[in-house]
Amino acid sequence: MKADMVKNLALLLIEQNNELTMEQALSDVFNSDTYQRVMDERTHLYYQSPKYVFAFLDEELKKGKLS
Repeated sequence: MKADMVKNLALLLIEQNNELTMEQALSDVFNSDTYQRVMDERTHLYYQSPKYVFAFLDEELKKGKLS
């Protein structure tokens, strides 16, 4: 379930910026605070839709942090 979320987040990044490679997109996901939250069992973020979680990742990548 978590692996699917990571894959979907990377695919959404590529969809947003088609110049990214899968490796770059995965690196962005793995190095984000959003990824840490997805992996945290207490947040249950991995149960949410990928687009919902992507909103957090997108904000983090644009602003450099989560609010």
